[in-house]
Amino acid sequence: MFGNLFEEEEEGSFSSSTSRGRVSKGGDEPPPPRGRSNLCGIKNQGGTCYLNSLLQTLLFTPEFREELFNLGPEELGCLEDKEKPGAKVRVIPLELQRLFTRLLLVDQQSATTADLTDSFGWNSSEGTNQHDVQELNRILFSALEHSLVDTSGSTFIHRLYHGTIVNSIVCKECGNVSQRQEDFLDLTVCVCGVSSLEEALWNMFVEEELFEGNNLYRCAQCDRLVPAAKSAKLRKLPPFMTISLLRFSFDFAKCERYKETRRYGFPLTINLRPFCEQTDGDDCDYSYELFSVIIHKGGCYGGHYHVYIRDIDQLGQWEPPEEDCKPKTQKKVKEEVKELCEPKLKDDDPLSVLTTIIAQESSKSVLLDQLGQKLMDKIGSSWSKRFRKQYGPIGKFLQSHNDVFLLVSNGTRVALKANPPSPVTEPPGPAEQTSNSDPSGAPDQEAAEEQQGLDQKPEPELEQGSHWFDLNDSTVTSIRESDIEKQFQGKESAYMLFYRKTQLHRPIEAQNNPQYKVPHHLIQLAQEENIRLQQMREECEATNNTVELRLHLAPSYRLENGALQPDRKEPTESTPLSFDRRKTVGDLRLTIYQMQELWEGDMALTVAKSLPAGLHLYNTLTDDNVSLYSAGIHTNSDLFVWNGREVCGVSVLTGAEWEPVLLNVVRPFLGEDGEQEVEGEESRGGFENGGPGLKKEARGFAGGATLWDVREALGEPKESLLCQEHKGGKKERQEQGAGEGGGSSGWRVFPPDDMQRTLKELSLKDGDALLVLEPQLFDSSMFTLNGDVVTVTTPSDCRWLQVEFRPHGGGGGGEKEEERRKIKVPATGNMLLWEVKHRAIEELQLQEQLSGAQYCLRQMDCTGKLLPPVCEELSVRDSGVRLMTTLTLCPGKAPKASQLFLLFSVGAAPSAGMEMDIIVEKTCTVKECLKAMLDAVGLDGTCWHLRRLDWCEEVGEPLMDEDASLSELKISNGETLVVTEGQLPPKGFLKLSVWLYLDPRITSTVSMETDFNHTDYSLAEEQMMLEAAASENHNRSSGLCGGNMAELRSVGQVEISDEVSLEDLKTQVLTLPSLQDVCLPTTAFMRVWQLEGRRLARILRGQQLTLRKLKLTSGTDLCVQQLLREEDLGPKEVLLNVKMGVPGERCYYPPEELVWDASRDSSTRSLRTCLAAHYGLSPDSLLLAKHQPDKHTWEEMSSWNQQVSKKKKKKKAESLLGAPFHLKDGDTVGIKNLLIDNNRDFYTLEDELGQQRLREQAEQRRKGEQAAGSDGAGSQKKAGATKSRKPEVGLSINVGVFR
Repeated sequence: MFGNLFEEEEEGSFSSSTSRGRVSKGGDEPPPPRGRSNLCGIKNQGGTCYLNSLLQTLLFTPEFREELFNLGPEELGCLEDKEKPGAKVRVIPLELQRLFTRLLLVDQQSATTADLTDSFGWNSSEGTNQHDVQELNRILFSALEHSLVDTSGSTFIHRLYHGTIVNSIVCKECGNVSQRQEDFLDLTVCVCGVSSLEEALWNMFVEEELFEGNNLYRCAQCDRLVPAAKSAKLRKLPPFMTISLLRFSFDFAKCERYKETRRYGFPLTINLRPFCEQTDGDDCDYSYELFSVIIHKGGCYGGHYHVYIRDIDQLGQWEPPEEDCKPKTQKKVKEEVKELCEPKLKDDDPLSVLTTIIAQESSKSVLLDQLGQKLMDKIGSSWSKRFRKQYGPIGKFLQSHNDVFLLVSNGTRVALKANPPSPVTEPPGPAEQTSNSDPSGAPDQEAAEEQQGLDQKPEPELEQGSHWFDLNDSTVTSIRESDIEKQFQGKESAYMLFYRKTQLHRPIEAQNNPQYKVPHHLIQLAQEENIRLQQMREECEATNNTVELRLHLAPSYRLENGALQPDRKEPTESTPLSFDRRKTVGDLRLTIYQMQELWEGDMALTVAKSLPAGLHLYNTLTDDNVSLYSAGIHTNSDLFVWNGREVCGVSVLTGAEWEPVLLNVVRPFLGEDGEQEVEGEESRGGFENGGPGLKKEARGFAGGATLWDVREALGEPKESLLCQEHKGGKKERQEQGAGEGGGSSGWRVFPPDDMQRTLKELSLKDGDALLVLEPQLFDSSMFTLNGDVVTVTTPSDCRWLQVEFRPHGGGGGGEKEEERRKIKVPATGNMLLWEVKHRAIEELQLQEQLSGAQYCLRQMDCTGKLLPPVCEELSVRDSGVRLMTTLTLCPGKAPKASQLFLLFSVGAAPSAGMEMDIIVEKTCTVKECLKAMLDAVGLDGTCWHLRRLDWCEEVGEPLMDEDASLSELKISNGETLVVTEGQLPPKGFLKLSVWLYLDPRITSTVSMETDFNHTDYSLAEEQMMLEAAASENHNRSSGLCGGNMAELRSVGQVEISDEVSLEDLKTQVLTLPSLQDVCLPTTAFMRVWQLEGRRLARILRGQQLTLRKLKLTSGTDLCVQQLLREEDLGPKEVLLNVKMGVPGERCYYPPEELVWDASRDSSTRSLRTCLAAHYGLSPDSLLLAKHQPDKHTWEEMSSWNQQVSKKKKKKKAESLLGAPFHLKDGDTVGIKNLLIDNNRDFYTLEDELGQQRLREQAEQRRKGEQAAGSDGAGSQKKAGATKSRKPEVGLSINVGVFR
């Protein structure tokens, strides 16, 4: 059913943009016009292909269509009045009339059924549910009959489709005949075990069923059991016979549904005389001809419907399928040539597949809505299954390959860009008769039509009965009558057959006349909609063909460095212009003339491109009769307007061979000209200006210029050498420049032969470096020539560090700007940081201001936060400080190489900027570090310990080993520690929260409730906060009895080692102050639950098991429950709450606790035996079910047989502890005694109310998601590894009351 859903979405998204990625500026694209068949499809709302197939069948049933159109507004009412109170508007037939009118008369590729389904009362989700088309056929006809009550059309459904069957039973003794008559809307025939429709009808209406032996018939006349024969005949034949094929069956052995895919034939014409009761009429009274076949593709749980229909009134334009257009000999020769010339198709390459599909079309183009089907026919798989996961939707794939594919025909067809379809070869659609979407063909349209008329040959007459079409949602294609035989078998096979009597003849006026019998007011509505669609298409066509151009005027430019550079005197470099690309170059030239009134002389328009070196000119538009589309002009194209010869008196070279290249010209720089600014990324690698070294300059040169020309343009003498950067030189400079404080780079000298080669021939590109050296420079130590390789050694003293002085420290901007001063300090990788600091203090003249104060150097991160002080005993390289970065001079002490700079806070995780800092030795212990921190903040005592921050910047785990050094614990420089109050918990200790379970059945706890009123306020407040959680929990606990509610109350926390036993834990829990009044003989009278999300999850078993073996962790919540008897549960003993149902009522007796031993047998049989022994009943009389409190449902527990694969030799024993029941401690099991209780329903009134609340909550969430989706916040869900099947829902149509 979802066959074309995704393809339609993808193609729709692609049609909204052109091959160059332009999106329509006018909003939504108008619907495309009809295709070559001149028939209209129906859009799929997500899962409504079954509805589309049936509606198309009814539309192409002329008698049904005309009966519907005969009903006027005086009988049906007006849709405009449907909201008026008291108005009787028959909405369903009115909407069906309008839909049929759109399908017949409106020029659009597909119509929508949204208004019709709204009249059905369907919501948005109903459009995505899968349904059976036979079920829809009956329900739709029933809805129409109810809608047309008391109208002239109230019986037309009955007249056209209702027939009568008579069932007869003949007594073999007395000959008495008992008959029963029944009406039918459609005949349902068997497919399983039958090979054809005739055989199935023979079995239904000719073969007799005999009642004999043990299966006798009681004759009313004989008044005893007698042999008899039963048969059925057709008594009344309707004008239209609808036959449903029972393709779906149920396999009782496998307990699953399946689809019959074996061959099942059916004729194009059939005579029903042998199956009728009366056989004395003419043959035409019994003869039927096939006119519609609804086809189902897929399996029994889902699929896709489409329909084959014979166009009786010849409303469409039938053409032979493309593969049948040419004679066999020609096709054979073509196939042989294709095998020899064409490369083998790569099925795994979508670009190759789509290109081949389009290239093989006679028109060299494919309709977008047919591309998905042609792809499936070509490779046997859809785009979604084969390519979507790797390449995305087909629309986006076509967009991303806009250099290969091109949209034509108003965005409805896709062609290859290398060979776009011409107006002659491309088949015109209905909308193309008024507007031509291919602008390049506009001037030659008349000549093309004339040539087409000369070459046109008379069309051959269509063969009889050849008007068959495949209507597949939005797609309509021509098929041959012989194609119907392909639907006899397979996963894609016939599902419903529609026959019409051969004596039903159509009037000559109805042929090729879609307006026949259509009411005038509906024709007028269709004409108005066509006018509106045509206007939308014209506006969209104009919008999509409008390109934004940038005009560059010659007076605003000058030629410099081989490229055109803008004149700085001009305020703007380019002039924007919006122009229709369907117009010619001459029209554009005239428009520019009108814009530039002062232009004198010739005007040349040349395509330009902005390059790093400047603006460069390519081809000049010389033919004024060519459209901009054909000239290759698109949005954001640059056009240079000039006289075609020179710019500012200088001749300009055009073309790709003269494309300029922007080179970095590097020269030696010895610092005579003073300090210059460093710029560019290359300055970090040895090209920096300032001091001895190299300096660079960006210069542009024509790509066709030789190195000789470049040297002359630079004004260098002939003896100068030009060098190209050696391979890997840039990488070496970057690595050395990171921290070495100096380095070297290699350059290759161009040989004399290369001096005569152009920059293009030498493969020089934008950004390449070109070193210019004079021979006398090799006398210095900076340049060394070894063969043809020049080594440039840049001195280390050309590096620097910037130091910023902040007298108040901190990472914020609190200081005044005049207080913050900066200075560049020359530095190398080997210079010590204390030397950098002292040199900065001297150059900033801060000796007096900082006298006696301690200042340090700190780096700053990208957020402006100060990092820990750097160790001034280390060099720049060893400390990790990068050259040419900034250090901040702040108040504070710098740590030594053996020390750590730590941040700390007291009590809680510090907020940003509120930490305190301290410098300690790396070798000091945690205890010594803690003492130093306490001394720093003026605290004393021993009830403190240190904790680290976790990854969430919250207080984390404590530093357990107080005698370990900071270096052993891998405490790093700048780390934050938290001084926490309290003794350090011992190793292996757990901190557990304890709750008390108040069982209302235990009267001894009543005295305890008064004691809880004397607890502190915080405990009482915590109790109030947990009332809601406790109320949710009581359904699962054993304390639920009638209306009583079990409560959970917090009683404190315990810290205990994970090596102690469960018995020791119980003993320590009893020492809590809140449990002082609880008196237990032994700890066996206490049950301990583990809580998960404030719910009782499991009982802790094994008195002597350690907490570690019980897998308890710190922070676990425990709940203790007082018992009336000792308990020591085994590992496979399950504590259940069992409730016996009250006979004849929807309620239960109070629950009881039951311990079920599942160690030997955990099946349903074992539990039923245990319960039978508990209640003293027979096991066979008990019916069990598990309660799901979260869903308010009951799961009936019965024995089942698991299917075992052939590979497995043993059956897996059923276990209630595993799937699907997963019985565990605290679960509730309901019991029904079938001896005295016939009600097998476990649900109570509380369950129904709970389910109602869940449905209301789900509906509220759904409405919230829809509201969020309408605001643009909807999200696309990714398909998982397995997809759950949608639940099957009933199909219904809401109809008003019109009696």
